[in-house]
Amino acid sequence: MASVKSSRSRAHAVTPSKGINKESGTKLEENLNVFKSDNFDADAFVQSKCHSLNEKEIRQLCSYLLDLKRASAEEMRKSVYANYTAFIRTSKEISDLEGELSSMKNLLSTQATLIHGLAEGVHIDSLSDDAPESTSNGSSNDEVKEPTDLEKWLTEFPDLLDVLLAERRVDEALSSLDEGERIASEAKEKKTLGHAVLLSLQTAIAERRQKLADQLAEIACQPSTRGAELRAAISALKKLGDGPRAHSLLLNAHYKKYQFNMKNLRPSSTSYGGAYTAALSQLVFSAIAQAATDSLAIFGKEPAYTSELVMWATKQTEAFALLVKRHALTSSAAAGGLRAAAECVQIALGHCSLLEARGLALCPVLLKLFRPSVEQALDANLKRIEESTAALAAADDWELTYPPSVTRTSGRPAGAVLGSTGAYQHKLSSSAHRFNLMVQDFFEDVGPLLSMQLGGKALEGLFQVFNAYVNTLIRALPGSIEDETSFEGSGNKIVRMAETEAQQIALLANASLLADELLPRAAMKLAPLNQANYKDDLQRRASDRQSRHPEQREWKKRLVNSVDRLKDSFCQQHALDLIFTEEGDSHLSAEMYINMEGNADEIEWFPSLIFQELYVKLNRMAAIAADMFVGRERFAILLLMRLTETVILWLSQDQSFWDDIEEGPRPLGHLGLQQFYLDMKFVTCFASQGRYLSRNLLRVVNDIISKAMSAFASTGMDPYSVLPDDDWFTEIAQDAMERLSGKPKVANGERDLNSPTASVSAQSMSSVRSHGSY
Repeated sequence: MASVKSSRSRAHAVTPSKGINKESGTKLEENLNVFKSDNFDADAFVQSKCHSLNEKEIRQLCSYLLDLKRASAEEMRKSVYANYTAFIRTSKEISDLEGELSSMKNLLSTQATLIHGLAEGVHIDSLSDDAPESTSNGSSNDEVKEPTDLEKWLTEFPDLLDVLLAERRVDEALSSLDEGERIASEAKEKKTLGHAVLLSLQTAIAERRQKLADQLAEIACQPSTRGAELRAAISALKKLGDGPRAHSLLLNAHYKKYQFNMKNLRPSSTSYGGAYTAALSQLVFSAIAQAATDSLAIFGKEPAYTSELVMWATKQTEAFALLVKRHALTSSAAAGGLRAAAECVQIALGHCSLLEARGLALCPVLLKLFRPSVEQALDANLKRIEESTAALAAADDWELTYPPSVTRTSGRPAGAVLGSTGAYQHKLSSSAHRFNLMVQDFFEDVGPLLSMQLGGKALEGLFQVFNAYVNTLIRALPGSIEDETSFEGSGNKIVRMAETEAQQIALLANASLLADELLPRAAMKLAPLNQANYKDDLQRRASDRQSRHPEQREWKKRLVNSVDRLKDSFCQQHALDLIFTEEGDSHLSAEMYINMEGNADEIEWFPSLIFQELYVKLNRMAAIAADMFVGRERFAILLLMRLTETVILWLSQDQSFWDDIEEGPRPLGHLGLQQFYLDMKFVTCFASQGRYLSRNLLRVVNDIISKAMSAFASTGMDPYSVLPDDDWFTEIAQDAMERLSGKPKVANGERDLNSPTASVSAQSMSSVRSHGSY
């Protein structure tokens, strides 16, 4: 209770810091008064605060308090780990200081005893000189007395100790020393022995104790001392009162033992780094484990000895890590041998983790020291993937094939990489097959290194490698030669061109399959699920995967965005091929609509040539994509949608085209407006039929039609009065699609393919179209 009151009085004395308002500090002090009372009742206090809460709110409050408790414990653990080295060093210094103070105290006590003994001895001698006669007379009158048992014991005790020490009978010597100290203590307390005799006894005990301690230390330092003999010597030395020295000798004995065993271990005598690491870690961590066991058995959990053990074990672990780096990790890391580096690290961590049961968490020490070498191996491995893929791209014919039956560098067949998931049913070109195979190997190598928190670095590095491969694919497009400056640092710039549409679509098939399926599936090895925790609950497992690994979802999104760059380059190239001639003239100009004014009966209504070519190109690409994107038809649809949007967006944004339409020397006539409307209707029809009519495309088409109709209305005429009904445009668009695709429409017998022209005169050109059509 006194300590509680003292702490409370100190709490009253604490003054607010400079950053705290004095008034708020006073209020906080008042709120804390209820806890300072000796009569504070915790249950009553809680009931007074929670009487208005229902059961659910109380449970939420308890859950919140438990969360705070866990957070506080975690924060305290981090704080302890952050300052653990300083704590151990300070504890060791305090322990050493206490030992030195004890030694000084014993020395001063011995010196004081010696001085008092000398003084009393001089006094006794002077008294004997003053009365020699009386002494001689007295002794002559008395008979010679027999020595007492104590006197006999005092006479024989030094010799007995010498014999026991010479014969190394440690236990008996300890018992005799304990008995001598007991007799000396009783004699001093009861004053049954003279001071000189007592001093002689104490001196004999101290000398033999020191001699026994030196003897035990010599035993502990002998390389031939093993097991029980070492523990007995250390335990006896501790009983002599020299605990710090005994503990240091114990640790040093285990150090010398494994150093002696290491003489037979040579890196050159092992076949590879993993064998050397396994042999070395077996020696080092076995010695640390045995030292920890002996320390606990002899010294218990005293903080000073525990701290010294942790510091010693950390030092040995650091020395072990340096040896592994020098003889195994450095060479494999420099060569990009991620598998070899991973194996060395895993072997070391496996042995090191066994020490956690003895309270020694040394794995963070290893991880910190191994991380730079593993990062070097990781970077070299990624660089090798990038360079190898770029070299293959220079000779890739961009023909999609099923994967060859190859063998992985690990010795396992390629089919074993992805099991029976069906991933190898997809076709890729040769460079993409090689890229995929190396990525599978890569993730199998880097997976065990998640404990080093390299997962994020591995994903980022692989994204950069994939992005470089996408740059290579973009350079393979014939129209992207002028963009070389955009790919600086992307490796080998020599790449075989994809001349045909099939080859160019194969580039997209490579990138999309890698980004959508193969790479994300391989990356899941970085986040293995613990199936035992979920009891085969597949739905819960999938939900947990999505919630626990948002970084992988973000990584896949970045891969897809990189593929979009390739898709944009592909669409822009083909859009420009449609719009411009080789001489740079535009196939899509305002003159093709403005110059149509004349006799409508002489016009064969049909979509303009550029939109016919767009439709034919889309059909041709759709047929190619149907074979290349089996099971991934959505990507093919999005590709055709993007290409159509690119052409229509170019028309929407071509300012010179609209300047001629809206402000040119000749206005847009009703025939030109009708042709323009037919072209846009044709686009929406074939896009709708091909399932790639997007909302954005429909919006842009509507905007374009509105601009054309506004330009026509500026001449003073009503555009709705000159345009036929939508059914007329739809029929011509459908007929055009059938003719261009080679499948003419047949209904009620033979039908003239030019019937749309005939229908023009039959329809009233003055029919008013609904304004809401477009």
